[in-house]
Amino acid sequence: GSSLLQGKLPDGQVIAVKRLSGRTSQGIVEFKNEAKVIAKPQHTNIVRLIGCSLHGPERILVYEFMPNKSLDFFIFGRSFSTFETK
Repeated sequence: GSSLLQGKLPDGQVIAVKRLSGRTSQGIVEFKNEAKVIAKPQHTNIVRLIGCSLHGPERILVYEFMPNKSLDFFIFGRSFSTFETK
C-alpha cells in the first residue's frame, strides 16, 4: 500500500511525500513503475518529482506540492487520497 503526506523542506518549499511499502513485491513494482513514468520529460501539467529514497523498508517519492484537489477528484468526483501533515 501507499500513503501520502504533506511536508516542508528546510527552504520552506511545501512537498507531497508518497510512501510505498518496499516489503511486498507489489510495493516494489508500484515504486518502479511510478518512478519510470514521472522521470520522463516533464510536462507543465504534471507535478515534478523532486527526489526519492530507496533506503530502508519503504520507498519514498517526493513531489512538488499542488494545493488544489487531486486529479482523481476531478475525474471521479471524489478524492481517494488524503494528506497527513508532518
